[in-house]
Amino acid sequence: MFSYVVRRLAFGALTIVGVSIVVFVVMRVLPGDPLVAIFGTEGFTKLTPEQRANYMSALGLSDPPLPVDDSSGGCDTSADQFYKAWTREIAILPIAPEDVVSDDGVQIYSFLRERGIHNLLVMGVHANMCILNRSFAIKKMTNWGIRCVLVRDLTDSMYNPQDRPRVSHDQGTELIVQHIEKYWCPSTLSAELKNALEQAR
Repeated sequence: MFSYVVRRLAFGALTIVGVSIVVFVVMRVLPGDPLVAIFGTEGFTKLTPEQRANYMSALGLSDPPLPVDDSSGGCDTSADQFYKAWTREIAILPIAPEDVVSDDGVQIYSFLRERGIHNLLVMGVHANMCILNRSFAIKKMTNWGIRCVLVRDLTDSMYNPQDRPRVSHDQGTELIVQHIEKYWCPSTLSAELKNALEQAR
């Protein structure tokens, strides 16, 4: 009787270890985005933004609406016209040979996976546009299983205070940051990040 109990306990322990390994491998191998899981990476890249939105809506996975109305483009100076303004980053940010530069989310995701990078600090402009919606930014990377953190004092929003909810520009930005924290990822301040990096040295 004792040997039977020992065998059953050993078998149970092996089963738990085996199931844990299988779950771990499956979670690492499967893509985080449901459309990538359905269509594959190559098929996903061929879908238009409208097709992706329609599929996500049909699956009941639509994005929660932003707390501000940025449908007008968010510009609060009516005399301005949209044009391509930048050809490079500022001079104090040189691009080193080992740096990776791409605006393709699949390339960035593949690079992160290849290097074993699981955490991504996100900063820049604009929080309600590129920071959330570009293929290399918070929504997509979060859906693909990358842990994103918004550096909230190193971003801004494209929000016109004349639009809903008719608050100041800074308040609109704060509402967007709160939206990101609620639905997508945590945030930090650059000072907190600087202190953490200094302590890690």
